[in-house]
Amino acid sequence: MTPADLIVTAVLLGVFVAAGGAYGILYAAAMLRDSANLARAARACYVLQLLITLAVCAGSPLALLWKLFIAASAAAYGFIPPLMWRLLEAMHRTGKETRLP
Repeated sequence: MTPADLIVTAVLLGVFVAAGGAYGILYAAAMLRDSANLARAARACYVLQLLITLAVCAGSPLALLWKLFIAASAAAYGFIPPLMWRLLEAMHRTGKETRLP
């Protein structure tokens, strides 16, 4: 891996993580406010993350195992916010509280 490849890959992976975080935050905000605009923005962030995944998997000199890990992570990012939102709704419907130690 050349120094230029390292920098490009690092920047892409940084944007990958930021897009995933933005997707989660915007998804939660969209559900909380029942906002179609926030939901569209959340989906756009996830699509950006998928495009970055394709760019990293197709164009970076990372080993196959790392590329598979990034692809699996991108797939997981798509499921986590909706699943967590459903879990939180279910917890609040039943009246259970989560207490931190």
